[in-house]
Amino acid sequence: MGSETWPKLPVLDFSKIAEDLKVPGTTYWFKACNDVREAFEEYGCFIIECNITLSSKFRSEVFGALNDLFDLPTETKIKNRYEKPLNGYVGQITKLPLHESLGIDNATSLEATQSFTNIMWPHGNDSFCKTLNTYAKVVAELDKMVSRMVFESYGLEKYHDSYIESITYLLRVLKNRAPKEDESNLGFVTHTDKSFTTILHQNQINGLQIDTRDGQKIDVELSPSSFIVIAGDALMAWSNDRIHSPSHRVIIKERAINRYSLALFSFSNGIVEVPVELVDEQHPLKYKPFEHLELLRFFRTDEGYKSKCPIKAYSGL
Repeated sequence: MGSETWPKLPVLDFSKIAEDLKVPGTTYWFKACNDVREAFEEYGCFIIECNITLSSKFRSEVFGALNDLFDLPTETKIKNRYEKPLNGYVGQITKLPLHESLGIDNATSLEATQSFTNIMWPHGNDSFCKTLNTYAKVVAELDKMVSRMVFESYGLEKYHDSYIESITYLLRVLKNRAPKEDESNLGFVTHTDKSFTTILHQNQINGLQIDTRDGQKIDVELSPSSFIVIAGDALMAWSNDRIHSPSHRVIIKERAINRYSLALFSFSNGIVEVPVELVDEQHPLKYKPFEHLELLRFFRTDEGYKSKCPIKAYSGL
């Protein structure tokens, strides 16, 4: 046991790419595309180190804004209602006492972020609105870069523009309070994401655990300037099961400090289907076309909750 080597997630340095994002095609770019695809196929996720994406000052502003939000009364936070699946308030759950989260739908839109802000602060909070909207836009650009790499690595760049046009972003902001001595340290239950991709950032308090394909658990450690990118069920289906959508959960080991995190989810407004180029003798078609929003609605049904793999139950052949 003492000599056993535990798996670690790939860490990809995107700093060079971010500087040169508008002119891809370099050797470094092509290598990064290949690294992203391999990480998604093997682990379903990877860590991005990108020290020029968010300054330390701006990160402090973001987490200060989250602290202000979660300090609001519960009767205010529950006004963040479920107009679509996954975009409303979650909290005050007996079996998950440490977890609380809210959703800003279409968070890259200033108007949508302003609408959320006005519900939480009827008299306005310009600082919160500007900070969260700016954060969403910055991370959405990172997500677009990742998706572009995935499409290019499979030789499917011709589909990328239409994919981007179909995508909207949901920003979920999350708090896991520090557990008391007699409480379970479960921050959130084991699940897979239903998005194409999820990009998560945190306030230096670790807690995320990723399941590998062979059932081992990886405790994810993130630096202040890093993000973890997780493939969701929709991307797994689109790739015809080449890409892995990993199960993950949150375990809070810190007993004194609250964990704050932000997760930017990408969802399609249209039909998701496997490109014909990804179907061959070794990879027969495994999914019929489906509406992404309907997958989310299915997941919230009894059948969806009980399914071992909701995407296969909903759209699998």
